[in-house]
Amino acid sequence: MRFITIWLITTMAAAFPAQRATTERFDYLVRADFFAGAAGDEARLAKAIDLCERTLAENPSHAEAMVWHGAAMLVRSGQAFRAGDGANGGRLFQQGLDEMNKALEVKPDSPGVLIPRGAVLFEATRGMPADLARPLIQSAIANYEHALELQQPIWSSLGDHARGELLFGLAEGFARLGDQAKARGYFDRLVADAPTSGQVPKAKEWIATGAVPKTNGTSCTGCHK
Repeated sequence: MRFITIWLITTMAAAFPAQRATTERFDYLVRADFFAGAAGDEARLAKAIDLCERTLAENPSHAEAMVWHGAAMLVRSGQAFRAGDGANGGRLFQQGLDEMNKALEVKPDSPGVLIPRGAVLFEATRGMPADLARPLIQSAIANYEHALELQQPIWSSLGDHARGELLFGLAEGFARLGDQAKARGYFDRLVADAPTSGQVPKAKEWIATGAVPKTNGTSCTGCHK
């Protein structure tokens, strides 16, 4: 399992930038440590996990803490698999998936749950056998489509980067499933709705060739802080 950290930062930050809260959003508190941990900083990952666990101890139904803790377990799972510990890797993967699923049950209409869950599943399934990856990709697509539906009232107010990241995730997800018509629809919409997005060149390449250029995992045009 391979996490493309910058891509995750961009997608999660971009997908709901217009959301406002009277208290600090949980993702603002946890994501910097999570991403550093996913990139290999064990102390930062442990800090993110500790925040999630303390938050859940105070409020066991805190869906955002639940989804980020589940995502962290998938990072741990990847570490275990790379170390050759398949049994522990499988256990941690299932734990993480169960936690993210529970978070979705608690808050099925929250972009703060939908986007992290979908983004992590898109990346966690890269390199998986197709029969195992397919249902998880389908679930991630469902998360993104629901997030897109929720964004419609504010869609015109979002920047091209925000729109482009969400549409690109959907387009690439359908392309990975072999649904060329759905992929083409979202790639076309990306070009039309987000013409200055950094994902437009990739969308145009897919439209021309049927293949999305590989992400190098180290950079992202217009990445959000």
